[in-house]
Amino acid sequence: MNANNNPKAGLCLMAALLLTTVLSVAQGKINHNPKTKTNNAMSSIQHNKEVVRKIYEESLNKRNIALLHDFIADTYTGIDGANGADSFNGPVTAVIKAFPDAQWHIEELIGEGDRVVVRWRIEGTHKGPFQNIPPTGNKVSVKGMGIYELEDGKVTATQIQTDRFTFLQQLDVLPADIAVLQRRQSKDRVSFIDKFLIPAPARQEFYERMNINRSFIKTLPGFIEDAAYEYTDDQGNLICVTVALWENREALAKAKDAVQAEYRKQGFDAAEMLRRLNITADRGIYTPVANP
Repeated sequence: MNANNNPKAGLCLMAALLLTTVLSVAQGKINHNPKTKTNNAMSSIQHNKEVVRKIYEESLNKRNIALLHDFIADTYTGIDGANGADSFNGPVTAVIKAFPDAQWHIEELIGEGDRVVVRWRIEGTHKGPFQNIPPTGNKVSVKGMGIYELEDGKVTATQIQTDRFTFLQQLDVLPADIAVLQRRQSKDRVSFIDKFLIPAPARQEFYERMNINRSFIKTLPGFIEDAAYEYTDDQGNLICVTVALWENREALAKAKDAVQAEYRKQGFDAAEMLRRLNITADRGIYTPVANP
């Protein structure tokens, strides 16, 4: 039957055409284009990466801590159990107080989904107490990694990992050679301990020679570690105690011979210097006290 001769058929045809047009428009608005979806996802990932970048470069490195409120969600929970930007800032502030010149250098930034992974390196000078470690004045350069989870452009959770072993080595809490820890426990180890009384005018020359000696013995076989301690008495004299730990008596004896040979090479007379500067010394070889 011809639609032109049938009013009902004509109406049905018009309705069908109208419905097809509406559906086409609606589908266009919904946008099932996979390329558009991919672009939106990439845009979100890029934004998240930029948020993490700004945390380090704009907030931490420039000490603009107030900016953290723009980057950290109120639902964020820090290691102290508190929430929000202030909780994120707590550990950061502790680092900055101990290392006032600290700078974070981003080495890699990777984003996927709602997560951003960042590899960084922090450099700074240890000028304040940190986690019960007194300031050493040492410079540190330590690598770390952070995994950031974000929602609506703000950080909701983090996982931070740092090379703590290298960090403690650079602060002289741990030896550079881990084998030293084992040698420290050896029953054969001995300590060569010197105690000096140095008049105030002789301090500078004494320090110079002490530093030369300490640098030299560190190159000798059997050396484990050394330390120096000092205080000033009521008369203004410097009391200095140096302790050098050796693997055994044989190593210490060879070290003494090496030191004397180095003195002869340098044309240095240790006994003459002590007499001239009126420095008195008490020295001896000590072994660990056994547990009862």
